[in-house]
Amino acid sequence: MKTVLGFDFGLKRIGVAVGNTGLRQAQPLLIIDAPTNDGKFAALGKLVAEWQPAVCVVGLPSHPDGAEHEMTVRCRRFANQLHGRFGVDTVLVDERYSSAVLQQRRGERVDDQSAAIILQQYFEEYAPS
Repeated sequence: MKTVLGFDFGLKRIGVAVGNTGLRQAQPLLIIDAPTNDGKFAALGKLVAEWQPAVCVVGLPSHPDGAEHEMTVRCRRFANQLHGRFGVDTVLVDERYSSAVLQQRRGERVDDQSAAIILQQYFEEYAPS
């Protein structure tokens, strides 16, 4: 049974979820809300050290037709930084429709719940059984 961390990357906040390859059930964990990039990566470093994930899953946004946009590029860069800084394998998961599930909760901080949806999608569609 291996731990998997899921991320909903945003410029202001990063939602984090956790799950494992045994239960294949994602749970919201926390929201990283550091004001600087260095602060965010310090918090990420603590998470990686604590949970020791086998894989990090990052949501990859795109337009409904699949075309990339600015946040697509930023999320790819974030996944590369996770891999480069912490040596953890990363997987990108299409998150085009994950935010629609939480759309009705505007104004609430749901980044960790979005990360859980992304991670659950990984377990259901991408992770080996």
